[in-house]
Amino acid sequence: MKQSEHENQHAPLSYRGAHRIVWLAFLLIIVWLILRSLVSVVLLFAIVFLLAMVLNPIVVWLQKRHVPRFASVILLMLALVAVTGTIIVFAIPPLARQSQELMHSAPNVWQGIRTRIESLAQNYPAVREALPRTDEIAGKVGAAAGTLGNILLRSTIGLVGGAVSIVFAILLLVFVLANPRPLIAGYLALAPDRYREQAHRTLARLMRQMTAWARGVAINGVITGLSIGTLLWLIGVQPALMFGVFGFLGEFLPNIGAFLVAIPILLVALSLGATKFWLALGVIVLVYQIELNFLVPGVLGKEMQLHPVNILFFTLATATMFGLLGVILAVPAAALVQIVIDEFYLRPRNPDYAAIDREAAALVEGKS
Repeated sequence: MKQSEHENQHAPLSYRGAHRIVWLAFLLIIVWLILRSLVSVVLLFAIVFLLAMVLNPIVVWLQKRHVPRFASVILLMLALVAVTGTIIVFAIPPLARQSQELMHSAPNVWQGIRTRIESLAQNYPAVREALPRTDEIAGKVGAAAGTLGNILLRSTIGLVGGAVSIVFAILLLVFVLANPRPLIAGYLALAPDRYREQAHRTLARLMRQMTAWARGVAINGVITGLSIGTLLWLIGVQPALMFGVFGFLGEFLPNIGAFLVAIPILLVALSLGATKFWLALGVIVLVYQIELNFLVPGVLGKEMQLHPVNILFFTLATATMFGLLGVILAVPAAALVQIVIDEFYLRPRNPDYAAIDREAAALVEGKS
């Protein structure tokens, strides 16, 4: 029997096997076309389900304190509304004021940048030939800003579509949190009996990882935002509060968040002089190096075992599919794909990871 199974594993592809592969590819194409036509709806439900997985442990904690589940969900929603209202009351006015100040000072900022570039070009002729003209820089910056604005606008309008969609998303979140059992039961029922255990472990691992991811991103965001805002305020690069908020929000955009945060900071610092520029660059490098080497391993731990290349791929993929707002789903999507591959393909095969790792090391080192 074992010999027969071994021969079947190495048998050539049959007509029946090829037929199944063709039908699977056709099914995947149909699913892809449907998802493309429902991009905004898929993004809305994906974010709601992600929030539900993140908030569910809080609801369960309240249930253990003898609070009914629906009442727990209502209390949680009221707490979120209270936190949001507090932020709007205390944080939005200074942010709006600093935004207006930055817009008013934009011409002076650009003039300062232009002066620094021209001074650098006069002192170093080789740099003058390598750098584009300031007018070309302005055109490229304007085009990039317009592209980013279009992405933001498309992401926001595509997801929200107005206040009605926001209310719908909140109601959907309440319904999912209040009674998630039928949804989970339906998911498990779709899995064939022989894959029920893998389906169960997949969802359990994804929920655990999403909770750890959200907690880690929130903690890292607060620390990074406070560090950037405080250090920029100390060296005199304003608006420090706004840049601190940018640092917090950038944590939700893996890989590209730090780059997007650094651009406006360095541009404003450059307009203030070379000393400010180098100090601001030092702040950014210091904060993100500490985050990369201490905060990410310490806060997230070993829960999110994702390679940076995988995260970057899903960052670009979700941005292409859903716009900039879709980048929030990059880490969840990467985690989901990794868990599915591990549960449905790798674990049943029980590979020898130690031998595979030695073989990979030999290939990297150029050994045969």
